[in-house]
Amino acid sequence: MTDLDTPAARPAAGRARGVGAATALRRAAPALAGYAAVRLLGLVGLAVWAAARDVDPLVRLTARWDAIWYARIAESGYGYTVRLPGGDVHADLAFFPLLPWLERGVAAVSPLSYGEAGLLVSLVASLAAAWGIFAVTDLVLGRRAGVCAAVLWGALPVGIVQSMAYSESLFTALAAWSLYAVLTGRWTLAGALALAAGLTRPVGLAVAAAVWAGAVASFVRDRSAAAADGAPDGARDLHAVRAGLDLSREGAGNWSRALGMLLAPLGAAGYVLWVGRRTGEGLFGYLDVQAGWRNGFDGGVAFARFVADLFDSLPGALAGLALIAGVGLVGWLLLAGVRARLPLPLLVHGFLVTLLAFGASSYFGSKPRLLVPAFPLLLPVAGAAARARPALTAALLGLAAAASAVYGGLWLTGSGPP
Repeated sequence: MTDLDTPAARPAAGRARGVGAATALRRAAPALAGYAAVRLLGLVGLAVWAAARDVDPLVRLTARWDAIWYARIAESGYGYTVRLPGGDVHADLAFFPLLPWLERGVAAVSPLSYGEAGLLVSLVASLAAAWGIFAVTDLVLGRRAGVCAAVLWGALPVGIVQSMAYSESLFTALAAWSLYAVLTGRWTLAGALALAAGLTRPVGLAVAAAVWAGAVASFVRDRSAAAADGAPDGARDLHAVRAGLDLSREGAGNWSRALGMLLAPLGAAGYVLWVGRRTGEGLFGYLDVQAGWRNGFDGGVAFARFVADLFDSLPGALAGLALIAGVGLVGWLLLAGVRARLPLPLLVHGFLVTLLAFGASSYFGSKPRLLVPAFPLLLPVAGAAARARPALTAALLGLAAAASAVYGGLWLTGSGPP
């Protein structure tokens, strides 16, 4: 039996040609229903913990931590700065503008506050993200794996952040659909979505890099795809999926790839340059703003020191061992994606998001949240779950969802993000 004869390969070959939106939505319906159920369970868990601790769950979702900064930008624009007693300077320029723009737009046409508008944007974006994750996984591993991937993303331990007035859901939706556009050869759309992702979070550069990786790989591989003209249609289609090509769009030519590559980094680069001009610090202006928040990139040195310091006591040592195990698990998932021969754009995106999360010198508590957009790491697990017996798959996904609801409610009513 060849790769073409496997159940996952046959539908993947056909889906490379694309389907209508209505058909795609019907195909994604189980994934969206499963994801919505997981997130609803998470909100119920939050409500239970909030009642037990006498806190307002809506305030925790819309008016705490970063959500306050986004709402303030939506209301008044940029220019707010807080100087802390220790000398740190927290400027709102650290926050990228797309979510506040959307909050302002929604608040302008509805009775919602800016924070509530941000929550609505996040809830809609989370469904779009789940659909995009399903679409990417369905294309690569098949429909059942796609459903599992969407549900697993919603059941992350910090999945509650997907239901907050934060930018994770919006960014993941843009990233997932940009990657889907790359895998189906829609280069201009891929670049435009990557541009929007770059206006959402600084890690948008990871999406741009994935677009570039896919474009360069397809430019090189379309020659070998052309050489496969004499091969059976199924083999040629499977080659296209693995190479990140949509054979129905081969005629688009190099210009569409070049346009997608041009558009992809403009969002993040444009905002960083604008901040540099506004602060008068040029290319380093945004880095100075981040430094005021004690954020930077040191390749993981600060994180390693944090973990090492935990071993000063027995309880801390146990926590340190758990963190090391967690990092090892993430590394294993990255390698599993390589062994599974996931398309290059997915590997690039997952690797760079992970690198920027662990390599940042920011507060450790934010690192699990920074990993939320790294959904390609879930694909090997989703593939394994899809191959398991349905009853076992349902039980494991249900257990993950329940654990996420309990932990998410406890986390958000306690220390919570920043």
